[in-house]
Amino acid sequence: MTTQTLFDLTFPVAVPFWALMILAPGWTWTRRVLASPWVATLPLAVYLLVALPEFGTLWEVVSAPDLETLRTFLGTPAGAAAIWAHLISFDLFVGRWMYLDARRTGTHPLLMAPILVLTILLSPLGLLTYLLLRTIRRTVTPGDEERRIEHAA
Repeated sequence: MTTQTLFDLTFPVAVPFWALMILAPGWTWTRRVLASPWVATLPLAVYLLVALPEFGTLWEVVSAPDLETLRTFLGTPAGAAAIWAHLISFDLFVGRWMYLDARRTGTHPLLMAPILVLTILLSPLGLLTYLLLRTIRRTVTPGDEERRIEHAA
């Protein structure tokens, strides 16, 4: 498989999981599928297919980080495809955590959908948005402080 083909496959193999979390968050099968931490393995498999042949160069880049060396590596087809698969895998893993945490805390799916879309596009902003929402919800949930005090006692 060519690097271009692997690059082109990376996002589509993650889309079904994002679609389940955003479009069918309460469906029984969504909960079953997302219960597994293995949902990120398809983009991780693409990462391995791209990164393993470049492992020597990749190891040099990550074991002694230098902006110019990283820029040069990421400017290659293998480097760009590897970082893309890395990002898609970890974004999906973070999105999965957010989905599960939101279900556990009772965050409404309509509130989560745009945050998950933001996470797909700009993962750090999506995660930060969710963490802020989570913090705000904890501070304003009625009865929450009493439960914390009872639980601590």
